[in-house]
Amino acid sequence: MYGDPSTIRKILTELGDTWAVVGLSHNEQRAAHGVAEVLQRYGKRIVPVHPKAETVHGEQGYPSLAAIPFPVDVVDVFVNSEHAGGVADEAVAVGAKAVWFQLGVIDEAAWDRVQDSGLDMVMDRCPAIEIPRLG
Repeated sequence: MYGDPSTIRKILTELGDTWAVVGLSHNEQRAAHGVAEVLQRYGKRIVPVHPKAETVHGEQGYPSLAAIPFPVDVVDVFVNSEHAGGVADEAVAVGAKAVWFQLGVIDEAAWDRVQDSGLDMVMDRCPAIEIPRLG
């Protein structure tokens, strides 16, 4: 339900290549660091979103989604489930086309709000696992 194959394919291939990665920092031990690198290898532009606004993988970071001065297509969420709903609401507010909650990030109320807003969403999946499967 939260990882419908057609929605996964649509987000990864049709909705655009600018991905805001919320929770991405210089910490190479964090999953966000490796996933962002994989997304770049597959042609996605990653935009680090972290309170420190660090430049990561050569891309300027921003402290919040609202601070990004250009449109983002997908918001990839690497925060704890209890904070993910707020990020999903911000994604809707900034006009993103889709929201992606990483493995282990689950918020069913946020899922409903995002779906009701007309955005596509995937939850409890990883794009670095899914994108190579597309062939």
